[in-house]
Amino acid sequence: MLRTPHLIALSTGLAAALVAGPALAAGNDDAMLKLANTSGCLTCHHIEPGGKGPDGLAPIGPAWKDVAVKYKGQKEAQKTLTATVMAGSNPYESHWKGKVSGLAMPPNKVAITEADASRLVGWILQLK
Repeated sequence: MLRTPHLIALSTGLAAALVAGPALAAGNDDAMLKLANTSGCLTCHHIEPGGKGPDGLAPIGPAWKDVAVKYKGQKEAQKTLTATVMAGSNPYESHWKGKVSGLAMPPNKVAITEADASRLVGWILQLK
């Protein structure tokens, strides 16, 4: 059985975690957006659906929230999408045909490390 000082400490710790959680998430959002920007990802992708590409066309790449919805619950999504970021995608196997103006994702291994790409993909997959 927990004694009162332990219960108070536990309650205080839980309250601090609940208050800090959104701040930590926001800090992670800032870090991931900075990584995406410096790696050139935001040239083709938007976070929110409905963004426009050049000359008012469909965006070049899919919105990241659309990516999160499409791959939700898929076990290998982070691994598969990280590989796509690094090596590029096949223009003949587009999963976004009719929704984007770009034909394929170019390889990005000169713009981002695999570890950073995996972190960014993990963040994208948790977007709501």
